[in-house]
Amino acid sequence: MNVPIDPRAAYARLVQHGGGGGLLAGLLVGIDHVGLCVADTDRAGAAWAALLGEPLVDREDVAAQRTAAGFLRMPAGGAALELVCPLPDNEGLAKFLVARGDALHHIAFAVGDIAAALARLAAAGIELIDRAPRAGAGGHLVAFLHPRALGGTLVELVERGDGGSGTRGGAR
Repeated sequence: MNVPIDPRAAYARLVQHGGGGGLLAGLLVGIDHVGLCVADTDRAGAAWAALLGEPLVDREDVAAQRTAAGFLRMPAGGAALELVCPLPDNEGLAKFLVARGDALHHIAFAVGDIAAALARLAAAGIELIDRAPRAGAGGHLVAFLHPRALGGTLVELVERGDGGSGTRGGAR
């Protein structure tokens, strides 16, 4: 049985532990990308490209996450749009698509040190999906906070291969 997430309780836990400039103070680089879960990357990519005037690029299968991913990169290094499509045996994303269709899936923040970010969050009692970083798109390190930690929003942390100092947009 799925119990609805109470955002008030989730937010209260974060506020309780977020003093002193925030749990990610000194580690946060910026918004890396916004992820959309899609059933058909080609069709969705063509539609988003038509809207934004930017092509779908950097397509790859991310075996560790059982997904196919591609990015629409914004001009001037702005945050990217990631299209994520489940590969076979990815029951979580398949269920997401059945329940919601193509829809907003997550927001990703770039951090300079993902291990330090996860340690701070865990020490504060923030619910994590990943306690250690794993390989993500582009070979960058990623980790997810549980949606219950932020009232139902899935949050991804990304440590770029350039240490977070490069241009934003899709963990590249």
